[in-house]
Amino acid sequence: MAKQQQDDTLSDVEREAVKQRAAELRAQSSRKGAGKKEKDRQDVLDVIESLPEPDKGLAQMVHEVVSEVAPDLDPKTWYGFPSYARDGKVLVFFQQASKFDERYSTLGFQTNANLDEGAMWPTSYALVSDTPEVRERIAALVRQAIS
Repeated sequence: MAKQQQDDTLSDVEREAVKQRAAELRAQSSRKGAGKKEKDRQDVLDVIESLPEPDKGLAQMVHEVVSEVAPDLDPKTWYGFPSYARDGKVLVFFQQASKFDERYSTLGFQTNANLDEGAMWPTSYALVSDTPEVRERIAALVRQAIS
């Protein structure tokens, strides 16, 4: 597990994520025109391809489901995570376990996702395997998030 800092400084992993996000923003802001979305999509595919298993398979599954259920969402990287945005704002993302030496990967939703359910609802889900049931649950969550 990644060690947490006892003071308010960033860990090495967190510092690297901030640097990665700055590089993503520079690359994404320099892209214009019709090729922008395709380059952003390719960045996501490149990140997925670079992941170790089982993260790679899980990220590919999330990409396939989100692309099928919500083709209007724009794939882009976000802190090195495969993410999907609406109007430039990340809505859903895949956080690979290997990035922070965690026990499981995570499917996460940002505050612009329409998942509100009463006074409390989950915005993050552990992912450990690719099954038809998991794919259908992700599809249902994404459908609800974009509604």
